[in-house]
This record gives sequence, structure tokens and C-alpha cells, in this order.
Amino acid sequence: MHHPTIILGAGAAGLMAAAHAGPGTLVLDHAKAPGEKIRISGGGRCNFTNLYAGPENFLSENPHFAKSALARYTQWDFIDLVARHGIAYHEKTLGQLFCDGSAKEIIAMLLAEMEAAGADLRLNAPVAEVTKSPDGFAVILQSGERLACDRLVVATGGKSIPKMGATGFAYRVADQFGLRVTETRPALVPLTFGPDVLALTKPLAGVALPARVSCNGASFDEALLFTHRGLSGPSILQISSYWHETDSIRVNLLPDRDVLGALKAARAENGRRAVGTALAELLPNRLAAAWSEAQGLSGQLANTPDTQLSGIADGLADWELTPAGSEGYRTAEVTLGGIATEGLDSRTMQAKTVPGLYFIGEAVDVTGWLGGYNFQWAWSSGWACGTAIRAARDNTGA
Repeated sequence: MHHPTIILGAGAAGLMAAAHAGPGTLVLDHAKAPGEKIRISGGGRCNFTNLYAGPENFLSENPHFAKSALARYTQWDFIDLVARHGIAYHEKTLGQLFCDGSAKEIIAMLLAEMEAAGADLRLNAPVAEVTKSPDGFAVILQSGERLACDRLVVATGGKSIPKMGATGFAYRVADQFGLRVTETRPALVPLTFGPDVLALTKPLAGVALPARVSCNGASFDEALLFTHRGLSGPSILQISSYWHETDSIRVNLLPDRDVLGALKAARAENGRRAVGTALAELLPNRLAAAWSEAQGLSGQLANTPDTQLSGIADGLADWELTPAGSEGYRTAEVTLGGIATEGLDSRTMQAKTVPGLYFIGEAVDVTGWLGGYNFQWAWSSGWACGTAIRAARDNTGA
């Protein structure tokens, strides 16, 4: 069977590319249903883009690479597509857009766009191997079936969430054709800690509060969540993309609060109160109690001098701790790193040294922040690839 274009991967980027690559396009996926990461994202409501998406929200060896695709297919273009399909949505926080109903509506929309474009989808079709042929590419399925195509698009994602079938397949294909792959590691992932930190965090599992978390020049003001294994929540997931092994992170448990001023005011109002009682007016009760015990804070405010209050305030504003690791690809939302952008054309996503071979989405060394940015990269890179293929087909008739 010969196809003008075969797309490997029926995820966000692959489905988007298929909707623009032209009739006869075939999408292959090993799973029994398309768009599985779309389906589970955002608690089942899919945080499908972000109002503030821009190149500054992405990590890459080359921070300029993503600019072309993101500028030519923006969040506003995808929002318009969502609106045309009558999908109701809302902004949750920090520009994050979610479906009012189900993430399945986004999948249905993409499948409808694919069908309208004349593309086909084939599921339960795991790929064993791809090879270059004189007139294009050959795709060999694990069943032994051999398919041929003029153009091959690799949209199989990264290594995150292996229980859904994620592998390093895209990286193996890149290596096979001589494209460099950068270091890959879990990103947007909870961080784990050693026994010393767990002694504090484990009993606080479930406690959440707004915090500022910083590492290696990056800083995020979002919710922090204490867990049985360490720390999670949006602020931790964000900073995990900037953290490396042996690095410490710094946590401000009361950002934008004058903690010293609040403690002094509490002392002036009622000096007989315990220091821990005053902290409970600033922090969740369980955290205030645990923090007081861990720091050895006892006695009344009246007997606590300014220097000690200042030390308490500084400790809450600059809690330094060193993660032991992360929860890994098992819970990571995305994979950081990937196929080096130096080998790809930023306008078409085509490999510079292998005409007809394209890489899009998470497989590429472009990783977004938490909050809909990675989906926007999938839409933008998929659109750039799909429209480039359609234009090339129109020009050559192939």
C-alpha cells in the first residue's frame, strides 16, 4: 500500500498535521484509541492552549526555533477552531483554557478535521521499523505488513507516561537517519526528597498553598502541594523543568507577604500568644504547627525579639532544599529535550538532510511550561508540517 504521507502517532501533533497534509494521508498508532494524552489531560477537560503562549514559555537548546511555527499558527487560531466546532471553554487561571465539558470534544474535533481533509486513521498498528526507499519511505508494522509513502512524519511523542505506550521511538528514528538527539529527562514532574525533608512533608500530605519556587534563574508563583513522596503542585512541576540533579530549589511559602510586619503586629496586639499560633494566621494550620515544631519555635510572642522574628520570616521566605530526584517518566507530563532543532527546518519541521522526513510535537527539543503550552506547540508544529506537506504536494502533484 502506497500513501502520499504517513504520520506515525495519533496524538495532538499527529492529528493536527493530518488535518492539513492533504487527502490520502494515513495516520498510524499502536493504541486502540486516538488522542489518549488529550483525553486524560486537564483532569479530563484538556487544557488545550494558553492565552499567553509565546516563545518565552518554551525551553530548547535553540530558543528561537519555535518562533516561526508559534507565530504562524497561534493560540488564537486554535481557539477559533474550537469555537467553530461549538466547543464551550473557560479560562481557569493564568490564561489556561479548558473545555467546559470533556477533552473528548477536542479529539472529536481533530478527527472531524482529519476526515474532512481526506486523511485516514489506523489504530492497533504498532510500527516495527522504518526505512528509506528509493522513492520515499517504507513503514513495516509489527504484523509484518509493509507500507510505502513519499513523506513520513514522526509524531510519536517522548518518553513520558510509559503506561500509555510512550517510548523513545522518535529518537531511534532520528538516530537512524543521522539526526542528533539532545539529553532527555522527565519534565513537569513532582520532585522527591530524602528522609530529612520527608519527615516534614509526609505528615502534611494534601496541604496546599500559594508559593514561589525558584531554581537556576527561573521562578514560578503558583500552588505548592505537600505529598507522601515530597512536593508537587503547579509551582513544583514548573520548576522541575529547570532543575538538575544535585541542584537545590528555594521556596517562598508566603510570597508577597510582609511576614515580619505581620508577626510584629501580632506581638503588639497580643504578646501572650504563642509564635505557632501567629504563624497559623499566615499558613495552613497543619503546616504552621509542623514548621514550628521543625524549627523549634516555642514561647510567647512577647518573649520573641525582633531578630528572632526576622529569622522566622527569612526562613519562610527562603526555604532551601535539595530534591533527591523526581517521580520520573511515570508521572511526568512531558519529556524535556528531544530531537535537536539544528537538524530541522523551523518553517516546515522537515529534516534538513533527509527530504520527506518530518518530526513534530513533543519528540522535538521544544518543551513548554505547564498550562496548555505543550498542546499549543503540538498544534503549531503539526500545522507547520501539515501545510508544508500540502504545499509541496500541490507544487509537485505527488
